[in-house]
Amino acid sequence: MPKMIVSIDGVVIKEVQLTKDRTSLGRRPYNDIVIDNLAVSGEHAVLQMSGNEVFVEDLNSTNGTYLNGKAVKKQQLNNGDTVEIGKYKIKYVNEVASAGFEKTMIIKAGSAGLVAPAGAVAAPAAPASGDSGGSAAIKVMSGAAAGREVALVKVVTTIGKPGVAVAAITKRPQGFVVAHVEGDNKPTLNGAPIGVEPVQLKNGDVLELAGTQMQFVQR
Repeated sequence: MPKMIVSIDGVVIKEVQLTKDRTSLGRRPYNDIVIDNLAVSGEHAVLQMSGNEVFVEDLNSTNGTYLNGKAVKKQQLNNGDTVEIGKYKIKYVNEVASAGFEKTMIIKAGSAGLVAPAGAVAAPAAPASGDSGGSAAIKVMSGAAAGREVALVKVVTTIGKPGVAVAAITKRPQGFVVAHVEGDNKPTLNGAPIGVEPVQLKNGDVLELAGTQMQFVQR
């Protein structure tokens, strides 16, 4: 079960198990995780859980919410990530999920084509428990990288243009799902906007994000 470990100056002050779909953080006493400090807003941030995926979202706080030192509005958490609110550090621990996760690959849409950050491309992950065994890929249909394919061999593959529109494709036992992760421009699936709730993908579905069209291909 995922949990958050709250510490200040290296001293752990509380551990909170994430058992609900929505866990609130803030200075007010009605929050699920109460941080009594003037640098923390009354309703500072919220943790949203969907299956094994947990997202942190800043609630327009005064001093902001930081993830691994970078200010974020909404971001998916990986095992070992540290959320920073004021002087408090909140470490996210999800050891069960981390066993199947590799470092997320970013597919940047633009003139550079499909580019993965240094060190992001790794050997294919072992099939997730209960995996259906089907293979799938994302095929770019427009732009400079048209015709290129990226195999969906990882548990989570992130596609899009950071800061503009990013979506995450997650491999589940029953197939593949896609959800909006970050960016003001929501990606679309067959012309319909995608929200934070995962949507099942079918062979031939067309995704569009950051001005680039991609097709989901399942074999």
